[in-house]
Amino acid sequence: MKVATFDYFRTAIFHMKKHHIRFNKSQLRTEAIPFTARDYVLWLLKRCVMVVGIAVGAVMVFDQYFESPKVRRQQQQIDFLEGQTAMMEDKVAGMTGALAELTERDESIYRNIFGAEPYPEHLRNPGIGGADRYRELRGLEQSEQVIVLREQIAELERRMLAQGESFNQLMDLTENREELLKSIPAIQPVRNSDLKRMASGYGYRIHPIYKVRKMHWGMDFSAPTGTEIFATGDGEVVEVKKKYNGYGHHVRIRHGFGHETLYAHMSKILVRRGQRVERGEVIGLVGSTGTSVAPHLHYEVFKEGKRVNPAHYYFNDLSPEQYEQLLDASENANQSFD
Repeated sequence: MKVATFDYFRTAIFHMKKHHIRFNKSQLRTEAIPFTARDYVLWLLKRCVMVVGIAVGAVMVFDQYFESPKVRRQQQQIDFLEGQTAMMEDKVAGMTGALAELTERDESIYRNIFGAEPYPEHLRNPGIGGADRYRELRGLEQSEQVIVLREQIAELERRMLAQGESFNQLMDLTENREELLKSIPAIQPVRNSDLKRMASGYGYRIHPIYKVRKMHWGMDFSAPTGTEIFATGDGEVVEVKKKYNGYGHHVRIRHGFGHETLYAHMSKILVRRGQRVERGEVIGLVGSTGTSVAPHLHYEVFKEGKRVNPAHYYFNDLSPEQYEQLLDASENANQSFD
């Protein structure tokens, strides 16, 4: 490149004009005026500026429309890292949501079931202090995105550790409390392995007869007449009634530790008042007695005399995925069966 540039200037100097042509007005003729040293310097400067301009323009055009292999590899790496970062952000968001739901269950369900005090807020959401932990990243390109992601991961780790300590505390409470564990209504009252029998959940629903929104205090499980109904926890049968309105033929079981369950609209009752039953024992058969529009079991759970959502108790015979599926189905605001 240097040789070619030198040859260009040598050839240009050799062929350049050696004089100016000027018209002499007084003599009315043209005459040749030899170049001075200043003229040669100006001529060379013009040629240098022209060559540099052409070179700069060529570089700009090349950079605009053509990528070097190095630049192409760097861009591919950047695109890959951005994709990985986005994927990690999605995973962190999903894990954060799952942890929040687990925390909610811990406070509103599990601790309530076992009679435990709420886990301290300052332990559940511990703060951090001290020096800037990300000083080496600040000022770098896209550093803010990396810092935010690392902060989210650190927060998630702290909260997961706290949640683990909370569960350890519950495990300590349940040691030597076998009777409590057996008495908790922790299974579904009918066979429902495919989760298709849950017809209506706890909450406001359209009443099938009055066609208005009313509070539905339990869960409805649709099943053919004669389907077996199970006690959901160990306990004592405290109520056996055969009615032709309301709950129809129904049974109430007192499990102890503040828990009771009710099973309504039975076609046949297979237990008597005062009888002790165990979890999974058949206590009756599905029917459509009382205020009912189709064969089903209406099931309610009481805690300290107050009705609570039965869906929060199905942790003994469902996987986490099945539990989520059942919980989603129970929240649909459809029409109840009673």
